[in-house]
Amino acid sequence: MKFLENVSLKEYNTFGIDVKARRMVVVEPRDFLGFAPPAVGGQWLDPQGKNLVLGAGSDVVFTRDYEGIVVLLANFHYSFSYMEQSLISAWGGMSMDSLVRWAVEYGFYGLENLSAIPGTVGAAVVQNVGAYGVEAKDVVERVVAYDMEQHRTCTFSNADCQFSYRDSMFKHHPGRYLLLRVFFRFSPTYTPNLSYKALEALPHDTAKEMRDSITALRWQKLPRPEEHGSAGSFFKNPMVDETIYNRIKAEYPDMPEAHKTADGYKLSAGWLIDKAGWKGKTLGRVGVWPQNALVLYNTGGCTGSEVVAMADAIVADIESKFGITLTPEAIII
Repeated sequence: MKFLENVSLKEYNTFGIDVKARRMVVVEPRDFLGFAPPAVGGQWLDPQGKNLVLGAGSDVVFTRDYEGIVVLLANFHYSFSYMEQSLISAWGGMSMDSLVRWAVEYGFYGLENLSAIPGTVGAAVVQNVGAYGVEAKDVVERVVAYDMEQHRTCTFSNADCQFSYRDSMFKHHPGRYLLLRVFFRFSPTYTPNLSYKALEALPHDTAKEMRDSITALRWQKLPRPEEHGSAGSFFKNPMVDETIYNRIKAEYPDMPEAHKTADGYKLSAGWLIDKAGWKGKTLGRVGVWPQNALVLYNTGGCTGSEVVAMADAIVADIESKFGITLTPEAIII
């Protein structure tokens, strides 16, 4: 473990917001060799429970300095993934995209649609990330985590994780669980998942073609982190009942067809924001990405408070125009 004091978190969140952490603990795989608790027990944690587990910071907006302890899993890109009875296993601090690239290269199929998602393996589980027809819940078999309250390791099945849309059990217990290792199911045979209709028209004969197509499609719509800070898709797509869906569809015939689920109709938050005229607009030093209204981005030196102000303005406007309340996907701290 590495212990750091008064650390700037600007390089640890993709929005590039410049705040500080009073203390940071960087955890490496050898600290949990054999999934045993570290030798120092719980002494490395904040005694008052003010522990913030941070992956790549790709879904976080800091509005202030963090007075507790930031727990960071070191990012390892190699030798922490392997095959075990149709499963591949990855260290929680590994880049999710590195895992997908590795899986495609070695013929472990099923993760291709999650290509180019910024963030770590552990964060992908916490957020139940999803893209182009696949969510983490569709491929996760089990998770090994360290319980920072009870100072012990524990294993969670897929069902234990209580996955739902951009949500999991872990998200409701911030600062408690450190996701050490995630086991993913894979298939030895490549079968393209084309449930996201736009993929049908793109090259997908091989897993590499599918990955390349999805990566190119993603960066057509989203700002690259090295060029513009953002948290990716900022809002969840709202679920509405049939009455609300029919009302909006009648008023706006150009609205995209909603995805019908057991919980109702999932509308496009990006379309609602675009229709309300927010695409390309700025407020202070925060903007709405010109190619994707679902993305808020840092135009240069913005604060977390400015991000929240922009988000609040959009939420209020969408509620006024459509009678729908948007919920942030990003985590506000």
